[in-house]
Amino acid sequence: MALYKTILSLGAGIVLSVSGASAQSYPERQINLVVPFAAGGPTDTVGRLIAEKMSADLGQQIVVENVAGAGGTLGAAKVAAAEPDGYTLLFHHVGIATSATLYGNLTYDTLNAFEYIGLVTDVPMSFVARKDFPPGDVKSLIAYLKANSAVVTMANATTGGASHLCGMLFMSAIETELKTVHYKGTGPAMTDLLAGKVDFMCDQTTNTTAHIKDGTIKAYAVTTPARLAVLPDLPTAIESGLAGFDVSIWHGIFTPKGTPAAVNERLSAALQRALADPDLVARFAELGAEPSYAADATPGALKARLEAEIPRWKAVIEKAGIYAD
Repeated sequence: MALYKTILSLGAGIVLSVSGASAQSYPERQINLVVPFAAGGPTDTVGRLIAEKMSADLGQQIVVENVAGAGGTLGAAKVAAAEPDGYTLLFHHVGIATSATLYGNLTYDTLNAFEYIGLVTDVPMSFVARKDFPPGDVKSLIAYLKANSAVVTMANATTGGASHLCGMLFMSAIETELKTVHYKGTGPAMTDLLAGKVDFMCDQTTNTTAHIKDGTIKAYAVTTPARLAVLPDLPTAIESGLAGFDVSIWHGIFTPKGTPAAVNERLSAALQRALADPDLVARFAELGAEPSYAADATPGALKARLEAEIPRWKAVIEKAGIYAD
């Protein structure tokens, strides 16, 4: 029995030693970053920018894999079930918090299925429409929507997406239900908005800024308390009469539960250095976004944000009575 215990002890020591060595040499090969939304959308855009900078720091390529569907839950489920070795990451936004309430059949426990790397950015939203949409400002927009609620189409990137959440809050604020059109991502939604096939949308500035600047869509307001430097002439929702309307979409990086702490720490350090890179800061600014501070690009900060956001959005969703199938 004593010999058996000794063998078990030695075996455990060998496993721990190998695990430690693996963490110290991480990464040794390509890393997959799962973005649970369609390619070309705002979350995909930010994910690719951060992947590029973190790849340079880590010395291994981070490849973005788009796993779209079910409001981001398909991609999240894939990462939750992945090998916890640091080679499969999840880049998600506030939708990971809302899906905990919106979807009653999740295959993972949102708070306990992942390890936390850090927050990446908070992206403002913007109210935009097809370029020939009649209203000229937010006041006339609201009046027009109230008068034409049965026919105006408002696009969003499926139930639980950032655009859907913003749209729910907007409809609640103006006390008007609009005809919503669900897409598999804001990339396809924006394509139809540009083509005039839908009328209106609330979307992240990472997806709208370029189109606003070149005049291919009409912009009404941004959803942050202060105007954006990249769009100085675009008023805020608050100054346009929507008192207290303040919405931004946070993004973060996660790994599967059980990923070694040393690996998570390496990823968090790479994230912090990437967010301080002047080129990334400038590219974010062009999209109307700012990188998270170093103190927020940490496991603790991301975990705290998710823990706070789940009950916050649960109240909004339950009040609206909107749930996914």
